[in-house]
Amino acid sequence: MTESDVAVVGFAQAPNVRATRGTTNGVEMLVPVFEELLDGTGLSKGDIGFWCSGSSDYLAGRAFSFIAAIDAIGAFPPINESHVEMDAAWALYEAWVKIRTGEVDTALVYGFGKSSAGELRRTLAMQLDPYFVAPLWPDSVAVAGLQARLGLESGLFGEEQMARVAARSRADARHNPSAQVSGEVRVADLLDRPYVADPLRAHDCAPITDGASAVLLASSDRARELRERPAWITGLEHRVESAQLGGRDLTASPSTSDASRAAGAVGVEVAELHAPFSHQELLLRAAIGLDDSVRINPSGGALCGNPMFAAGLSRIGEAACRVWSGEAGKVLAHATSGPALQQNLVCVMEG
Repeated sequence: MTESDVAVVGFAQAPNVRATRGTTNGVEMLVPVFEELLDGTGLSKGDIGFWCSGSSDYLAGRAFSFIAAIDAIGAFPPINESHVEMDAAWALYEAWVKIRTGEVDTALVYGFGKSSAGELRRTLAMQLDPYFVAPLWPDSVAVAGLQARLGLESGLFGEEQMARVAARSRADARHNPSAQVSGEVRVADLLDRPYVADPLRAHDCAPITDGASAVLLASSDRARELRERPAWITGLEHRVESAQLGGRDLTASPSTSDASRAAGAVGVEVAELHAPFSHQELLLRAAIGLDDSVRINPSGGALCGNPMFAAGLSRIGEAACRVWSGEAGKVLAHATSGPALQQNLVCVMEG
C-alpha cells in the first residue's frame, strides 16, 4: 500500500434557493454542477477514479435515492462509486482514504438535498433516539433552541452576540453569488424581531434550502497538474458524541475540540464553520480555539444557505477557494451532522 498526499483541486455548487422544481434525487441540480467542476479542471467523467456522494433517503422520501442521482453522471463510462447517508463532507473523508491508499488518483465527491420537498423539521426528528425522543417529534429548531437557552443561562454568550453573527454572515454573503440570504442589516433591528423558538429568532436559524455541491480531490502528482496552488489536506478527522441529548453537555462540543486538535487546527487564517444556528458558531469557535484574528465564514456560511447533506462539503470547497486565490495559507473547514452538533468533522488545508 502506498500513501499519497491529497489536495482539493476543484469546487462547484448549485445556487442555494428556497425551492427547486426538480425531483428529489438531485439530478437536475447535479448535472450543471458536474459540468462546471469538470470544465474548470479540464477533466472528463472517464478521468475520475472514484465517485462518492452524501444524501439522505429520508429527505428524498424514497429508497436508494442516491442510485437515481447517478443518472446525473451518465451510464457510460462505468464508474467506481460509493455513498454515505449523511453530509457529503463524510463522503469526502471516504474519498480521501481511497486516494491515500493509492487505489485511485482522483475522486469526485458530491452532496445534494431538496429540503423543500417535505417538512424539514419533522424529517430531522428521525435522526433522534428512536425509542424515547423521536416518538415525541421534537423539531430541529426546538432542539437548537434548548441548546441556545442553556448557553445563554450559563453566560457563554448573549442574544446580541448571536445577532452579530447573523448580521456579519449576511453582510459577507453579499459577495457569494450562490448565497440564499444576504444584505446589510442592523443588529438592533434583528433583536427587535419576534422569536420563532425562544431564544431563537428567524435570523438565528439557517433557511430551508435546496442545493448541491461537488469537490474534486487529487493525489500529489495529479494535483500539481490540475491546480497551480492546490489546497493540500494536512489534517482530516471526525468524532461523534452521544445521541442522547441528556447524555452530553450541549453547551460544549468535545467532538469538535478533539477533531480539530487531531487535524492540527493551529494557526489557521480562515475558518468555514458549518453552523446552522447562530449560537452554534459561537460554540464551535470556542471548541476549536479560534480567536478574533481568524476570519469566520467569509462565504456567509450555513446561515445564508444550508442545503442539507451538501452544506458541510461546501464549507470545504469554500475554504479551499481561499487557498487557491492566495488569500490564506492555512484554512479550516468544519462540518456537522445530527442534532445539536452531535457529529463533527474538521478538515485543515494549506497552500
